Amino acid sequence: MKRLLLTMLLSLGLLHSAQAAEELGFAYQDRIADAASIIAVDQGFFTEFGVTIQRYRFSSGAATAEALYSGAADIGTMGDTAALILLARNPGLTILASHGGGEGRHRLVTRADLQLHSPAELAGLTLAVKKGTSTYGGLLSYLQAHQLPLSSLKLVDMRPSEMAPALAAGSVDIICASEPTPSLAEQQGGHAFDDLAGLGNDYPILLLASSSYASRHPQQIANFLRAMAKAVDFINNNPRQAATIVARKTGLSEELTDRAMQRHVYALKLDTNTLASLKKTGQMLLNAGKIPALPDLIKRSAQEYLAAAHQQSAL
Repeated sequence: MKRLLLTMLLSLGLLHSAQAAEELGFAYQDRIADAASIIAVDQGFFTEFGVTIQRYRFSSGAATAEALYSGAADIGTMGDTAALILLARNPGLTILASHGGGEGRHRLVTRADLQLHSPAELAGLTLAVKKGTSTYGGLLSYLQAHQLPLSSLKLVDMRPSEMAPALAAGSVDIICASEPTPSLAEQQGGHAFDDLAGLGNDYPILLLASSSYASRHPQQIANFLRAMAKAVDFINNNPRQAATIVARKTGLSEELTDRAMQRHVYALKLDTNTLASLKKTGQMLLNAGKIPALPDLIKRSAQEYLAAAHQQSAL
């Protein structure tokens, strides 16, 4: 009943005067998958919707998750695997929405002198992946789909920034990472082998929030999501300009950024497909012993804020 009343008030925009403006701590990453966050900040969309943010920009999902877990940030964005692990650790967090994803954004690239023809040939190879990431969760699903036990590979836990040089030097045989790392590796002579598509998973990039903050500042949350929705529209309507902005913030070339962004899907949503993808990844993490229990994704999703944001934008 309380949630229904909140939804009604939000949809009508009746909570503006009841809430004093308060700075919102937002943790995000300087990466292709976080393009909507980068655009929203760069283009001043948060300010446009009356949201004052304290920015925490990191280079890893683990750092973003820690900022949210510790309470330094009120909202954080991260991949599905990091989000599910965090939800399992902290019951005081809620899912607001997904702002991107794409089943083809995670790819496998081999070293220059190695060309594979089937997944079975992965056995015995040294594979670099960043554990605890969306890519890692997708890799577990990929290996299961091809009936390859994790123990059949020599896994190396490696930061994405180190993967392309390691592959070029022959320190590892193959890397598994999200864009733009695979494209960077290809530029240095690596061979594209496969991607993690076709496994029934969109690998959503999630926005998680402190449940306490959201309940105290529902209109701030709705306004935050309106700004993110505008950023998503900006990307889809102005892909080249968006790539230029993201390239400037990440330090990547515009050509590489544009190519990597084309492997992503940018949309603000929290629908059945998103939850199904999360459940699939969560079950894989549970089976692998990475989380003690699968979070109740329905109960942990606060869809009223996104619904209110869409309704207010339509007025």
